[in-house]
Amino acid sequence: MSPDPATIRIAVDVEEDAAGVARRAAAVLAAACRASVRARGSCAVAVSGGTTPLAMFGALAEEDVPWAALGIWQADERVAPSGHDDRGLTHLVGSLPAPGRACVRAMPVDDIDPDDDAALAAAAAAYAADLPERFDLIHLGLGPDGHTASLVPGDAALEVRDRLVTITGPYQGRRRMTLTYPALDRARHILWLATGASKADALRLLRSRHPSIPASRVAAPDQLAVVDHAASGDADR
Repeated sequence: MSPDPATIRIAVDVEEDAAGVARRAAAVLAAACRASVRARGSCAVAVSGGTTPLAMFGALAEEDVPWAALGIWQADERVAPSGHDDRGLTHLVGSLPAPGRACVRAMPVDDIDPDDDAALAAAAAAYAADLPERFDLIHLGLGPDGHTASLVPGDAALEVRDRLVTITGPYQGRRRMTLTYPALDRARHILWLATGASKADALRLLRSRHPSIPASRVAAPDQLAVVDHAASGDADR
């Protein structure tokens, strides 16, 4: 059973700016990968979409990453055609410093009609069957509305507890495939990234574990947020 989300406390690392966040987050991710490989021989990481993590992926070029032992899964993805600019995979692969060496496990949404519920459910089940027993680290972003992965306010996916992967309703013009809370809560480490003043209110609610936002319901016990001063509201100056 997962801990009560309200009891989880998130460590916060405040960096000067977005570039500092990218460098620090890359260092944290690389260190977690090395530790996982030493302990278990491999490392399983899940990464969320959005623009915030792209600089972190690029900064991995300066880190010692055991690419050959690293598997990268998507934490969420828009249901859109292969190669479309809306696809998180397009940007993820393009930002990795070692795209030929990184083993990326893409969410299987290519060429699925977003109105075909049966096909989407089957794709989600197939992806769930390929997941590791637990992720060594999951990177999560934080939307201004408090969403994380594609667990968005008011969506039925917030209540899914019998599946590790599910399909959301439309959000910002696209349905999404997303890991559910049971998958997130199994992670050994959660790495939050937040930059910019637009994230300050959501970060405050996340840190206080306010139940009004989906992000606060993530109950993995080990959570670190790497943020810039703008997102922190300068509370830590």
